[in-house]
Amino acid sequence: AVVPSIWPLEVGNILLVAERKKRLSEADVVRFLALLSNLPIMVEQESPERMLKEIVALAREQRLTTYDASYLDLAMSLGLPIATRDTSLARAARKCRVPAFNPATVPHKAQ
Repeated sequence: AVVPSIWPLEVGNILLVAERKKRLSEADVVRFLALLSNLPIMVEQESPERMLKEIVALAREQRLTTYDASYLDLAMSLGLPIATRDTSLARAARKCRVPAFNPATVPHKAQ
């Protein structure tokens, strides 16, 4: 998977919120981060200038947050599909001719 440069911060924030709400323990967060570090995830680095110009423009054009626009921009620039559960992001992806799918609807193999 390829993710934008904000992805590690988003993951960290989600985990900390879950920990603060007592949905996860600190040990759970540490274990999850260890598992995550073993996945083949490439973090794409963007220049601040590009982020402020092109991604903000895409966010404005598609009525997205800049965070969501960074995912869409990355998919567009690499010619890759986008996985999202966010309906606004999926709609914008379709408008930009980027294949989108909801990972929650992908059947999982029984183990």
